[in-house]
Amino acid sequence: MENKQNHNHNHHLQWPDYLVFISMLLISLFIGIYHRMTGGRQKTTAEYLLADKSMGILPVSFSLMASFMSAITLLGVSAEIYFYGAQFILINISYIIGTPIAAYVFLPIFYKLKLTSVYEYLELRFNRSIRILVSVIFILQMIFYNSIVLYAPSLALSAVTGVNRWTSIFSVGIVCTIYCTIGGMKAVLWTDVFQSFLMFFSMLAIIIKGSIDVGGLNVVFERAMNGSRLEFFNFNPDLTERHTVWGLVFGSIFIYTSIYGVNQAQIQRLMTVKNLRKSQQAMFISWPLTSLISVVTALTGLVMYANFYREDPLKCGYIKKPDQLLPYYAVNRLSEYPGLPGFIIAGVFSGSLSTVSSFVNSLSAVTLEDYLKPVFKRDEIFTKNEIIITKLLALFYGILCVMLTILADQMTGLLQASLTLFGVVGGPLLMIFTAGICFRSINSNGAATGFIVSLMFGLWIGFGSMLFGKRPKQLPLSDELCSNNSQVGNSTIIPYFKPKPIPYEPSTFFFYNISYLWSAGLCWALGLVVAIVVSWWTKNSSLDDDDDDRKKRVQQSLLLPLVRQRLNVDRPAMNDIQTCTIEKHNLQNVEHTNVNNESIYHPK
Repeated sequence: MENKQNHNHNHHLQWPDYLVFISMLLISLFIGIYHRMTGGRQKTTAEYLLADKSMGILPVSFSLMASFMSAITLLGVSAEIYFYGAQFILINISYIIGTPIAAYVFLPIFYKLKLTSVYEYLELRFNRSIRILVSVIFILQMIFYNSIVLYAPSLALSAVTGVNRWTSIFSVGIVCTIYCTIGGMKAVLWTDVFQSFLMFFSMLAIIIKGSIDVGGLNVVFERAMNGSRLEFFNFNPDLTERHTVWGLVFGSIFIYTSIYGVNQAQIQRLMTVKNLRKSQQAMFISWPLTSLISVVTALTGLVMYANFYREDPLKCGYIKKPDQLLPYYAVNRLSEYPGLPGFIIAGVFSGSLSTVSSFVNSLSAVTLEDYLKPVFKRDEIFTKNEIIITKLLALFYGILCVMLTILADQMTGLLQASLTLFGVVGGPLLMIFTAGICFRSINSNGAATGFIVSLMFGLWIGFGSMLFGKRPKQLPLSDELCSNNSQVGNSTIIPYFKPKPIPYEPSTFFFYNISYLWSAGLCWALGLVVAIVVSWWTKNSSLDDDDDDRKKRVQQSLLLPLVRQRLNVDRPAMNDIQTCTIEKHNLQNVEHTNVNNESIYHPK
């Protein structure tokens, strides 16, 4: 039988909860201090950015998962399952397909080139302008997204727990910045492991306690079935249908591959192990870990529905937004166990810490490799102080992310905007790396044009959908046991923005109503077509005719082996080690000559 206790809807965190939360921050900080004082003491950029390639497979696997699962994911997936049903869980099938693509198509190219910044590849394959263009887009995207990763959970928690949002933002942001700055990549990876367990067990605590309260998991699934939460197989081919099997399984592949295959934060982690095979193993282990936390978070949503199935907090007016559901449940139903709500809150903020730390470290790597080194490579003062500069970059980006949350507080609908931006940028990024690795015929003109067109198209349909597209409809909810009449209303639409004074009429324009799951795929396909057409049109352009013979030979290791084998090069193809040497020397302004078919390199 369900627990019939009378629940107080105005709970706040107690001192044991604050103690648990503060302990989480202190442990994360201690890990950073430990790695600053041990090993190489973060005295080289090789250790600071790539952990001296000394990391084991498991910590890297956990870090890959933790970087992918932010606090927004923990709050959002559980609310998604609660309001729309468990069909979203089918997205895990796309992980099965996307992991081998990332591991065998993209990762071997980056690893063999021994790149610190993945955008170095774009200069090797195309030109420096494209490298700068794409890395600038990445930096802007990550700075913006990181500020939201800090702000969104703080806003949700402050509304239902009484915790001042600025207290949580600055405490979490500053601790994260400190351990990233002093501990480098090793600290980031090991704190991700610690925070991964916090995320997992915090969700598990809700599942166990919530199931006991309603009478067991069988009751959870029975109520979910009666509430239409367990309908999985929607095979509607309509691209405007928000969630279908096709979108979740195939549309999501492009999103997943863009994150695991070409994202700087993930590739940089995969570079911290000693060889390519171990790097691929880490990626394959992270896949079931990601699916496990995804399934556990989904089950959390079903458990919360089973507890609230006759007293929905949103319809009853206890909360104002769907992403407040999980923290509301924690303080409303778990407060009888001192410290447990604080443990749940610590788990949610662990998602923020792991994501922000990952991107702060990657942003410092990209800035150093793509902007500072090419300018100051011959400056002895820069060379001697390179590690100090790298740490200052990490400090700068950490503080910047914290400060931008102040801007976020002044803007309406920013959460949805940031998530839209994060999605539509992934497709163009995946496209330009696909163009370089899988299509030798695509030149720099085509790549640049394809990237810009796909990015503009993605931003157009992404923000157009958010502002003018149709709103998703919730599954049935009940307010039968509501303790007051301060209901949100009988509307079954989740409000994304502040209420408008006039009835909202969604646009009938097709592209504004396309499911967000297809955005990355559409951007990828459009950009690739444009890149191929423009490359064909400009194939005789003088911009791409300089040193054609060198390009043919250097590009051997820049292409997918399947494409490489089809090349018709007059001279013998060079092996990976030789071509890697050419590419690295090319970045360092090394002049290439050829004497008796032997490669000789003379520094300028």
